[in-house]
Amino acid sequence: MSAPSMYGLLAEFPDPGQLRGAALRARLEGHYARIEAYSPFAIEGLAEALAKPRVHIPFWTLLGGLLGGGATYLLEWYSAVIDYPINVGGRPAFSWPAFIPAALEMTILWAVLFGVAAMLIGNGLPRLHHPLFGVPAFDRASDDGYFLLLRADDPRFNATDARAFLESLGPLSITEVAA
Repeated sequence: MSAPSMYGLLAEFPDPGQLRGAALRARLEGHYARIEAYSPFAIEGLAEALAKPRVHIPFWTLLGGLLGGGATYLLEWYSAVIDYPINVGGRPAFSWPAFIPAALEMTILWAVLFGVAAMLIGNGLPRLHHPLFGVPAFDRASDDGYFLLLRADDPRFNATDARAFLESLGPLSITEVAA
């Protein structure tokens, strides 16, 4: 394994096609799992080459909706039937149609809250500082730079082997990113 003071190795490529090819080779030939690519625009096929893990936002959204709606419905039932039953016009204490609007609103609210939280966690946000911000050449990632990062927390990462692998891809430069 690498030293804990290293975040990874950053390679700069001259064009988007070479970046896509390098990402694909890093995943297939190098068997790296923690790969990140940066470019000023979307590159067709790059997401597939990186094979990013799936984020489970729909699951968390469903779970939030079920918990929020179910808890609200249960609270309304408990308060109307068990805790403080009121006889209004001879209707039963458990008049479920009256409970639906509030339960529906809370279902939507909690689904949205869980979905946004899952999205933020899945994106690694909020993050005020990233180690790549310390690399001077990385400023060009939003203008005309194409970068591939092999992260040091990858189980297959070895600094010397990773540097040799990146050099075989023909980058413009290779920079060690401090943690």
